[in-house]
Amino acid sequence: MNEVARKDANPNVPYTPEEIVADAIACHEAGAAITHFHARNPDGSESNRIEDYRAVVSGIRSQCDALIHPTLGQFDSVKPDQRLDHFRLLYEEGLAPDMAPLDTGSNNIDVFDPGTAQFVGEGSVYVNTAANLRYMAGKLAEWGVRPQMCAWSVPNLRLAGAFLAAGLVPQPSFVTLVLSGGGAIVGHPATPAGLRAYLDNMPDQKMEWSVLCGGAEIFPLVPEILSASGHISVGLGDAPYTSMGEPANSDIVRRIVEMAQEAGREIATPQEARAMLAPQHETVC
Repeated sequence: MNEVARKDANPNVPYTPEEIVADAIACHEAGAAITHFHARNPDGSESNRIEDYRAVVSGIRSQCDALIHPTLGQFDSVKPDQRLDHFRLLYEEGLAPDMAPLDTGSNNIDVFDPGTAQFVGEGSVYVNTAANLRYMAGKLAEWGVRPQMCAWSVPNLRLAGAFLAAGLVPQPSFVTLVLSGGGAIVGHPATPAGLRAYLDNMPDQKMEWSVLCGGAEIFPLVPEILSASGHISVGLGDAPYTSMGEPANSDIVRRIVEMAQEAGREIATPQEARAMLAPQHETVC
């Protein structure tokens, strides 16, 4: 939905809990089954205040049944307990979200301008050690929160496969494959070849998968994603979608729904999404 995007890129990026809730409801009505958000301060910086997460989760739950998927956040530390703190408090208050992201690997976050052959900003390192991920996966299981494993590269995808094979996350899993463009160079390139590199290395376990495109619009890749039975993760947090003017998140969701229907794909309701991700148990006769 919003990630860390700024209103100066698109004024419809939601910041306040009220804006995020209204946006989530509009996206649900447009056809989205899952809503992912970052709590934000009024100035647009990231918030880890439980008050903000409580307001968003309770606000969405009071108006629709969409699956709720807050961020873990990075903030000033990568200590797993700090990243999980708002999930723990929400669980203790009976407001545990449906999903949480587990980014399966550490990555350099850099932007490169090919026109000037210069890096933009200083970049950063997004640290996700396997030990921390194992710890967080265990806590999420304890709280009944399903992990969404997010792979930014084939090595990340292989680590997700190892987590599945080790039983650290439930099957079927939900894995998001990251593509990047527009100067973002952390994910696979936002091209059919970038997508195929993931698809050629998918773990041999039960999963549902989606594609996220950071720094560029995902529309050109939607037909190939749909034809391969993938799902779409989309929002203003990934790109401002200037080809549509200044759209709201719900406008982008409607466009994806239209493209899916034209391709003959049925749009999953939140109930159907829950059923697709429900843990499967073998029956022995």
